[in-house]
Amino acid sequence: MIDPAPVPPAPFAAVVVAAGKGLRAGGTVPKQFAPWRGLPLVRHSVERLIAAGAAPVVVAIPADCRAEAETALAGLGPLVLVPGGVTRQGSVCAALDHLAAQGGIDRVLIHDAARPDLPLAVIAALVHALDTVPGAIPVLPVVDSVVRGAEGLRVAAVARDGLYRVQTPQAFRFAPILAAHHAWAQAHEATDDASVAEAAGLAIALVSGDERLRKVTFASDFKDEAMICRTGTGFDVHRLADGEELWLCGVKIDHPQGLAGHSDADVAIHALVDALLGAIAAGDIGDHFPPSDPQWKGAASDRFLAHAMALVRASGHALANVDVTIICEAPRIGPHKLTMRERLAAIMDVPLDLVSVKATTTERLGLTGRGEGIAAQAVATVMRAQEVA
Repeated sequence: MIDPAPVPPAPFAAVVVAAGKGLRAGGTVPKQFAPWRGLPLVRHSVERLIAAGAAPVVVAIPADCRAEAETALAGLGPLVLVPGGVTRQGSVCAALDHLAAQGGIDRVLIHDAARPDLPLAVIAALVHALDTVPGAIPVLPVVDSVVRGAEGLRVAAVARDGLYRVQTPQAFRFAPILAAHHAWAQAHEATDDASVAEAAGLAIALVSGDERLRKVTFASDFKDEAMICRTGTGFDVHRLADGEELWLCGVKIDHPQGLAGHSDADVAIHALVDALLGAIAAGDIGDHFPPSDPQWKGAASDRFLAHAMALVRASGHALANVDVTIICEAPRIGPHKLTMRERLAAIMDVPLDLVSVKATTTERLGLTGRGEGIAAQAVATVMRAQEVA
């Protein structure tokens, strides 16, 4: 079972480094502005940082690519574009200096635009780590054998114990990392911000990274993809009863009655779970969480939704969008729609703009019209890339 991604426990700002030329990727524009999975590469991680609560997000861009950056990031905010430097470190410094001029920044995440698939759980873990250390980085263990070579020949095996692959974003207390960048006096360019922090004597914690954070580097990473889309639908209904809590889309609603069921009876999430499972042909909610099993009595339905999304990802698919419609006479859903969308997005670990929540009535007809229950229907579309030869 995969629990919902935690919410970052403290305010933070973010820097996205997107000032390089991306020469190894080829193409007619720097790779950070090239399309990847239907959107400019840089937009993916900026969207995810904003969804996680980063404010502001400062994006370091090539000085001559402001128009391209504004187009790639149109509609996003709070967002600031700053001209980058000649080196990666120079770009980071420019962004940090902008934040320093604003004041009031305590924590900052520094991320490379070339890592577009940024899980919310990694962001939260990094921000949380700063409660006790001045810096934290996401890492993955080295699982392959490692050798040292010379002139095309193997020289010796290298023990992989204690070796890790380093990813971004990297998280820091703001004042120490700003000072560390200004104090950097090495002749060589820093490969990442943790190197700058380490040179200044800052302790750096290791948190679990994610394979989704792979770096998009070469032209082959931008191969044309044919997207295979699959759609599932879901429908559920529960009766209203006295003495029950009312949960809809993972949000507790103040109402005289609640929905009756074996779990918390969140009819909207139940419909959405069935839609996701249907999209990947993985049965229905009853197959995975049978009401005959006492462990699910009173269970929060967000566990069901997190499980369904884990199955979607395990099948090699990504979420394209979900659309939930709640059918009832009361309560009024309108005042809660944004909160519901935010909660569903957090549980599924997806950007907010992939989640739609609507409401309608049956004009006082039927069980929902008589106020006897609440129904919900959902549609979920998932996609999987297939390379075009």
